[in-house]
Amino acid sequence: MSRTFGDRTMHVYSQASKNSQRNLLCSSRSIQRNNERHSHSTIDTVEVEVFSKHMSDWWNPDGKLALLHGFNALRVPLIRDGLVQCATEERKLQPLKNIKILDVGCGGGILSEALARLGATITGIDASEDLIKIADEHKNIDPKIAKCKPTYIHTTVEDHVNKFACCYNCVVASEVIEHVNNQDLFVKSCVRALVPGGKIFFTTPNRTRLSQLVVILLAERMLKMVPDGAHEYEKFVTPTELSFMLEKNNCHVESTYGIQYNPLTKKWSFSTYQHLMYAMQAQKLS
Repeated sequence: MSRTFGDRTMHVYSQASKNSQRNLLCSSRSIQRNNERHSHSTIDTVEVEVFSKHMSDWWNPDGKLALLHGFNALRVPLIRDGLVQCATEERKLQPLKNIKILDVGCGGGILSEALARLGATITGIDASEDLIKIADEHKNIDPKIAKCKPTYIHTTVEDHVNKFACCYNCVVASEVIEHVNNQDLFVKSCVRALVPGGKIFFTTPNRTRLSQLVVILLAERMLKMVPDGAHEYEKFVTPTELSFMLEKNNCHVESTYGIQYNPLTKKWSFSTYQHLMYAMQAQKLS
């Protein structure tokens, strides 16, 4: 009796293992096909247009981009602490002073300005000309960044890095990789922008049925918390896939954190649970 049970268990385990391998293979092939279709560009014009439509609402903290505004409370300390282990007394107010940061997919500058307030030298790039105009206009409003205003450029990371390879101490791609075509080229270009020893930070949804339910069906389509049409489930990237792309480009992944949002308190927090969203920090080795 026990042998029969054991045989059945082994059969189930073997079948589950085969299914897992098949799913991983299908996922890899899907990403590869997407990359091959867009081998020379990361731009998804449809998604660029989706976000450009909300340019007038970009700096409204209670508007369609409210989640991004609130997200700064989590991602800014993540980037700051990842770059500066301990600040001297003179650098406490501007701990990122003299650190060159490339904000890829900067949009209207929500994250760029927050990092500039910490003293960083910011270059923000985006594929949307409309959003770059919004960012350029808004940087003149806050007196706290009068001496360290971000520089904004309408371009893609693959084009930008042709002129500015090995130029930045830090690259940030926050809520961006899930919106681009050819994610391999995107990661490769982001890493090329880094100096050896530089840090790179990603935040993005995981590709799970839970993230599809929460991010697309609930937050986007039902509750209208994010712009409609902003996400495609097939473009979501798992931590394993992103780690592989980074390691393939000579980076060492230092940490991965789960991210969650509480709609009652309207606050973001880190979590050990990575099935919904996650943040990843890596360092370029050479």
